[in-house]
Amino acid sequence: MRPFLHSGFQALRAQFSPVLRLIYLFCVAVLFSADQAQRVIGALYNMIALRPEVWAQQVSADSDVRKEASKEVSDATLGVWALFCDGWRAWIARMLLLEPKMLTIKLPELLNVHQVPRVFWEHGIMSGYRHPKSSALDCIISSFQLTNETVNIWTHFLPTWYFLWRLLVLSHSLDFFTDAYNWPLLVYMLVICIYPFTSSCAHTFSSMSPRACHICYFFDYGALSLYSLGCAFTYGAYTMPDRWVNSTLHRYFVPVAAFNSFICTGLSCYSRFLELECPQMSKNLRMAAFVYPFIFDNIPLFYRILLCFGEDCNSNMAISSYIYHLFCALLTVFLFASHFPERLAPGRFDYFGHSHQLFHICAVVGTHFQMEAVLADMNLRQPWLTANTPLPTTFGTLGIMIIAVLGNLLLIGGFTTFLQSFTTDLMLQSNIHEGTKEKEH
Repeated sequence: MRPFLHSGFQALRAQFSPVLRLIYLFCVAVLFSADQAQRVIGALYNMIALRPEVWAQQVSADSDVRKEASKEVSDATLGVWALFCDGWRAWIARMLLLEPKMLTIKLPELLNVHQVPRVFWEHGIMSGYRHPKSSALDCIISSFQLTNETVNIWTHFLPTWYFLWRLLVLSHSLDFFTDAYNWPLLVYMLVICIYPFTSSCAHTFSSMSPRACHICYFFDYGALSLYSLGCAFTYGAYTMPDRWVNSTLHRYFVPVAAFNSFICTGLSCYSRFLELECPQMSKNLRMAAFVYPFIFDNIPLFYRILLCFGEDCNSNMAISSYIYHLFCALLTVFLFASHFPERLAPGRFDYFGHSHQLFHICAVVGTHFQMEAVLADMNLRQPWLTANTPLPTTFGTLGIMIIAVLGNLLLIGGFTTFLQSFTTDLMLQSNIHEGTKEKEH
């Protein structure tokens, strides 16, 4: 049987991508121990590749297999599998064949807060930390393991594909290449795909080393600053009140937002150098770095909702979605600043329900409402806007975004270089400290 299993695995290797096999292996490793997985996979193989009655006889002869397989396969399942043709059985069998030694994969060890350097500490999170010197493969595997970062990873990784799907759908109904009116929307859709993906990667690979932790979040902050710029593109193009169109604020709205993205990245990256020695100042700088561009970007929206009255205030169906977006944004600020609820019960929300997970969810939901509001404004106001405002230019949209991307990458590169020459033990410690003070993240 062993040579046959090996040949079956070779067939699997030839027909399916390594990523698919790796994902399947991770799922098996998470659900079962290595010993359990071998018995369950063997039972499933016999059930699929052989006749159901043969499988049933083998299960009866092996109480251990029966004990494990009965958890996954009911008696009714036998009748269902009997209906499958031999070709389907063979195909599914190849999907399940794995070399036994691959099933002995060991999940990364989890540590408590006092077993990792202070740079990794999170307020109110007492357990579920990954090893501070994990390999890249360990980081990927840990995303399928229950740690205090798992939900953070997936709450931004999955929405990335949702926003990418929305972009692809829009690309079939809108002309993003020749119709300049759609260019601000294209830039916005790209950045709302980039920022959650970057955040997911940062949370995945931040445990490789203290230095890698800082660099990962440098990129995370840069992506968020580009998201603020993307919001400015759409707000300037589609959300600006009629009475402000072609005003000084309207003309310089996007260039100022691009400059604000540099301030946002610079302050947020610099705050990481202060968080261990001056945690409150670090937290205040980081909050200011993101609240400032948010307030600036939303000036037209605040005016439309709170201060503008009359026919030229554009009170359309987009306003309700904007209000939902602002509500979610306020929730994200509250969660980021308060560390609620884990500050009330440290250790109780290490894996589910802590503030950063809720922060991610509120941010994604808010972005969804913002996207819907922008699309509504774009469609409802298109006749008036195209008749009264000049169309966006290539430099005014893609050009400014490229400059902003390059500028933010230079800032991140500068802080990374400075990080490499930074000799403070608190900043780049790699040994385990037994302190009790938690950092503000």
